[in-house]
Amino acid sequence: MKIDNAVALVTGANRGIGLAFTRELLARGARKVYAAARDPATVDADPGVEAIRLDVTRPDEVAAAVARAGDVTLLVNNAGVTHQGGFLAPDSEVIAWRMFEINFFGMLRMSRAFAPVLAANGGGALLNVLSIVSWINGGQLAAYGASKSAAWSLTNSLRHELAPQKTQVLALHMAYVDTDMVRGIEGPKTSATDIVRSALDGLEAGFDEVLADERTRIVKQGLTAPRPSYLPQR
Repeated sequence: MKIDNAVALVTGANRGIGLAFTRELLARGARKVYAAARDPATVDADPGVEAIRLDVTRPDEVAAAVARAGDVTLLVNNAGVTHQGGFLAPDSEVIAWRMFEINFFGMLRMSRAFAPVLAANGGGALLNVLSIVSWINGGQLAAYGASKSAAWSLTNSLRHELAPQKTQVLALHMAYVDTDMVRGIEGPKTSATDIVRSALDGLEAGFDEVLADERTRIVKQGLTAPRPSYLPQR
């Protein structure tokens, strides 16, 4: 998909990766970017940006976004939350419900709602922001990892289901990104701008999947190792 003259909608667009997507899309010639956030007042009002209110857990707000943004040719499902902790923690069920409601069902809700819009506008593209923890789960981000694994499966299914309408579906995987979401986690972090540039390069090249940093590429390659990367390493 070519970004020049595209009309994009980015969820969770008021900070971090979502904000980086908004700015990079405009820099590459997107005609308009709908920047979606729960509070549109938190969205940077750059030229070419139209802030819209959107909580992906609310069907009424998703429907309102569809009614307002009927010219969208690229949907970036970026909205998400994370939480540190394992499945044996006392509140793990409550946390898991929250992770899945936003990270999985929010992505599903948006994809279903905007699939007809993309079809009507020539097919376009769907870009789902996933994670390295789609494949590995060491317990530090247990429920978040499970929700991203589910979102990866969703993305793979959508790629088949949307192929007849010629909608490109791209999965974006990365390790830690230097954003507020993982500010309290130690480890190497890639800038949001670099992640987004890799994602949009892949989108324009027609890729199905982008592994946006070296750590992610190593883990993906290790899935078929004699001792796969998703098992504890001895």
